[in-house]
Amino acid sequence: MMNFGGNSLFLQQKFIQMKKLLFFLAVILLPYYGLFAGEGMWIPMLLKQLNEKEMKAMGMRISADDIYSINNTSLKDAIVLFGRGCTGEIVSDQGLLLTNHHCGYRQIQQHSSVENDYLTNGFWAMSKDEELPNPGLTVTMMKKMEDVTHQVLEGVNEEMTMENRKQKIKENSDALIKKAEEESGYEVTIKDFFIDNQYYMIYNEIFKDIRLVGAPPSNIGKFGGDTDNWMWPRHTGDFSVFRIYVDKDGKSAEYSPDNVPYQPKSHLPISLKGIEEKDFTFVFGYPARTSEYLPSFAVNLITEVTNPPKIKLRETRLDIFSKYANSDPKVRIQYAAKHAGVANYWKKMIGESKGIRRMNGIERKQAFEEKFMVWADIVKGNFGGIIPTFEKNYGEMEPYSLASDYVREAGLGIELISFAARFNNLSEVNKETSDEKIQSLVKAAEGQVKSFFKDYYQPIDQEVAVALLKLYRENQPADFRPEVLNLIDEKYKGDVEAFVEMLFAKSIFNNEAAVNDLLRNFDHRSVKKILKDPAFQAYESMRDFYEQKVGPHLQRLTAQNDSLQRIYMKAQMLMQPEKRFYPDANFSLRVTYGLVEGYHPADAVYYDYFTTLEGILEKEDPNIYDYVVEEKLKTLHSTKDYGPYGDKDGHLQVAFVASNHTTGGNSGSPVLNADGQMIGINFDRCWEGTMSDLMYDPDMGRNIAVDIRYVLFIMDKFAGAGHLVDEMTVIE
Repeated sequence: MMNFGGNSLFLQQKFIQMKKLLFFLAVILLPYYGLFAGEGMWIPMLLKQLNEKEMKAMGMRISADDIYSINNTSLKDAIVLFGRGCTGEIVSDQGLLLTNHHCGYRQIQQHSSVENDYLTNGFWAMSKDEELPNPGLTVTMMKKMEDVTHQVLEGVNEEMTMENRKQKIKENSDALIKKAEEESGYEVTIKDFFIDNQYYMIYNEIFKDIRLVGAPPSNIGKFGGDTDNWMWPRHTGDFSVFRIYVDKDGKSAEYSPDNVPYQPKSHLPISLKGIEEKDFTFVFGYPARTSEYLPSFAVNLITEVTNPPKIKLRETRLDIFSKYANSDPKVRIQYAAKHAGVANYWKKMIGESKGIRRMNGIERKQAFEEKFMVWADIVKGNFGGIIPTFEKNYGEMEPYSLASDYVREAGLGIELISFAARFNNLSEVNKETSDEKIQSLVKAAEGQVKSFFKDYYQPIDQEVAVALLKLYRENQPADFRPEVLNLIDEKYKGDVEAFVEMLFAKSIFNNEAAVNDLLRNFDHRSVKKILKDPAFQAYESMRDFYEQKVGPHLQRLTAQNDSLQRIYMKAQMLMQPEKRFYPDANFSLRVTYGLVEGYHPADAVYYDYFTTLEGILEKEDPNIYDYVVEEKLKTLHSTKDYGPYGDKDGHLQVAFVASNHTTGGNSGSPVLNADGQMIGINFDRCWEGTMSDLMYDPDMGRNIAVDIRYVLFIMDKFAGAGHLVDEMTVIE
């Protein structure tokens, strides 16, 4: 086993040699790895140490302690993780919560029906009694975080195998978490930073009674739909309103009609002062995942090898979804969330690959790696083998990564097969399985049946199945794909349509009554019905192929690369001691900051930093749902009835862009001004900057936010829900 880590004493002995390199490295590395204003996702508790001086130089007028403080109330006490993948912010002393429309989309859809179509018409609770509960939805508030690197790595050394290292880290972490939870009463987690080189313990309070308060119609909250998604200029009122409820003692509790609105320690003030170009802004939220420190081989695998086929597979599904949704309102509602989910990452992948090519990102990383090899050779720290090993591993990963993507995107992209997969646990029931265990599994399955068939339309799924299986067979070799695909050749003479027709005709998993009948009197004898079902057999074929031919190799190579990446991260920090590093996003609370500013997406083209209501009217197309403009909105525009929400020039600003470094998870995050007042809700990035998860481009990296004045205008003037605005602390 190669040891790239060295030891601290050895590295100290090489310190003088490294210092001699410092000037050399500063010159040669600046074009590749210099930080830019706006780049970085910073740990809140370290802002005073690392960022406050720069933030104030850029225009911030509050202190780092105003943003994050353990001992005093601060802005952090108003920021929450919304559900499992978005950010929200508390904006009143009654627990009122703002996030994006697309973050609350699932809840809005679940409350919708043809009779009460909240997706199309919007929803506004005119009193707290009308606010709608959302079982299973939670929001998570971070109370504090502590550096526990020393405790987590106690007893860990570089001579350990990866398995032993992980086990020791887990033992140490589990002990720390257990003690912290007992002492604090909060839920506690430990997250790694800088790729397992640093660890923080995070204390969280989790609220479980979250109610829907308001949402604009989709042709406001999702204006422009998938066509405008990831694009600028943008005119989307992407917001929804919820409220946190707690028990009468102010503690988190499951839904109860007796629960009361939460009274937070802090809530964000709302500014109506508006924005100007070059204004300082910062975003406070929960970015999900970035990979800024990967080698060139990993970036090539993502952008040039795996993205293109995934883009094609998702595009195929989206075309079929749209064909049916455009002709049937019920189907449109059923597939609205699915369409949005598939489309979001589809478009992101397109922009990501294009952006890396435009930046010559792979070549830039290769140039850095050449400099890294020079440094590694001089310091003699056993780092020299890192780059060649990466090259070998990522080259070996390519066919396995593609095979994995085709199973997930093509095989399990067929709803019938992915639904059948949910019965895997029931398929393993036998004579020894207790009645209690069987009933538990049946109950879980019954809940899934209802939600699946509520939003399932077989003609769509059957057409998707034909299209995806054809692409699967065309693009994966016969000796490296699930046997069920080869069955199409052996039994159906290559006729994919005939195979799919059989699949849907003979399976019970596209028939709600048949599935419920299976579950009604389920025992170990019922297992045969699952095992003989052709849709379940198709799932088993894909599962077995992955587990036997793909997964083990992919897991082995991924584990090797993860271990190597930890050492590579450490080496990069040693190599560049003067650089201010920020950790990759990992769904922990972060601050990113930048300026309000437009950008040049192409030669001779400049995008201004804000959009207005006039742009919505310019985009109006009554024949396309995503571009329908509400009559009331047109009336308010024609009469200029903007109330206090218009700007000094008589316009109503809708959205703006700034150079804050954001990613998935930042959806719903507050955008704040130099005084810590809320000026917008982050909801997207510009398409030209989507590669920022892998490499930040200061010229194209722009986050997109809905202007808070437009949010309040829609609540107040459009929806007549001014009582919600009255709850807020509004600064004019």
